[in-house]
Amino acid sequence: MQAKRNGDKSFWYADLGAVPVPRPPLPGNIEADVAIVGAGYTGLWTAYYLKKAKPSLRVVIVEREFAGFGASGRNGGWLSGGFSWSREKYVKTSSRQGVMAMQAAMAGCVDEVIRVATEEGIDADIRRVDNLTVATNAAQLERVREECETIRSWDVDPNRVEMLDAASTRTRINIRNVMGGFVVHGQARVQPAKLVRGLADAAERLGVPIYEKTTVTSIAKGSVTTDRGTVQAETIIRATEGFTSGIPGEERTWLALNSAQIVTEPLPPDLWRDIGWEGHELLGNAAHAYCYAQRTREGRITMGGRGVPYRYGSRTDVNGQTQQATIDQLHTILTTLLPQTKGCRIDHAWCGVLGVPRDWCTTVGLDPATRMGWAGGYVGLGVSSSNLSGRTLADLVLGANTELTKLPWDNRKVRPWEPEPFRWLGVHSMYQLYRIADGREAAGLAHTSKLAALADSITGH
Repeated sequence: MQAKRNGDKSFWYADLGAVPVPRPPLPGNIEADVAIVGAGYTGLWTAYYLKKAKPSLRVVIVEREFAGFGASGRNGGWLSGGFSWSREKYVKTSSRQGVMAMQAAMAGCVDEVIRVATEEGIDADIRRVDNLTVATNAAQLERVREECETIRSWDVDPNRVEMLDAASTRTRINIRNVMGGFVVHGQARVQPAKLVRGLADAAERLGVPIYEKTTVTSIAKGSVTTDRGTVQAETIIRATEGFTSGIPGEERTWLALNSAQIVTEPLPPDLWRDIGWEGHELLGNAAHAYCYAQRTREGRITMGGRGVPYRYGSRTDVNGQTQQATIDQLHTILTTLLPQTKGCRIDHAWCGVLGVPRDWCTTVGLDPATRMGWAGGYVGLGVSSSNLSGRTLADLVLGANTELTKLPWDNRKVRPWEPEPFRWLGVHSMYQLYRIADGREAAGLAHTSKLAALADSITGH
């Protein structure tokens, strides 16, 4: 099915009426206390908390396009506070108690983002909801049960997660062939572009200049060099997430993984009565090549997934435009889960990139010798995780010894990704195996396909 509109950054900006007019670029050489590269959620949250903690601090942000150009303005709107990284990998350099504390801190981001949005008057269509993961075959149901128990065993509040049988799941959302699912309580839905625009405005009100249309050409100790001039600063924060590979010297630091979405036309009331979804839950499934969806403010459905997962050399998209094959794939996922939507128009399709470290685990840190910091590699959980990054980086920059600066992701470094063509071959092999595994499970395989484990082993997922 053709989408009425493809690209133009994302539907979320179309919902706002237009892509924002960029702020003025860097006016030349300047000095600051803290220079932040990237005006997405991570950079903006960091600037916000730094200025709240120390108003006299000179904080500046430089951005290649405009605030929210990347994943912050294109994501699925899941303010989840989730934790989908390997707990076992974090335990190796920490402890079980440390990982539980990190998981609890991530979960707490939901309340914190809502608190700031309320305090700053940011209207981002925020709605508190549950997160529902569904299973539509026996193998998926096996994984749903395992994941539900895993979350329970690591969570400081085991009642936050609840297993559902087929009937209870269908009562929430009328998913075709659903066999069960689980919900995680205490999450939220947002309109991501509204959140990032509001956060940028809040940072500006605190006195943080955001220099847009300013391309960073190099980052070094004490300086950020751009095509508009140089920022000299004692502390430099790299907050570039999926665009990190475009910075000289960082080509293999994080892999730029693609994710795409489609959004339907507003659905009529009779169709919503058939579908249900009255709780506006965040919706995902237990497939290996999983999807993510939400019911929007005005009654549309967004459906997202990996599509073409990786472009050779960590190349990024052109203004969010995605391939027709990806649109078709996402439409198939939508109509397979919700056949009631088969006649619905697709109004918009788009894509973006997210950052993936070599061990698929997010990280935040500040090198005390160079005063160069970083945060990201969220692997799809950036809406909430970026808030914790911002608070943690603020503490690290200010030299505060807090509970946040002791979490297992702090100053975590992993080896770089392999050079091409090995990155491309590895990622595409992994997702091809995932799709074959999903096909076998859908055809009746009663347990998780061994091909999925092989896929994970290829890239260390």
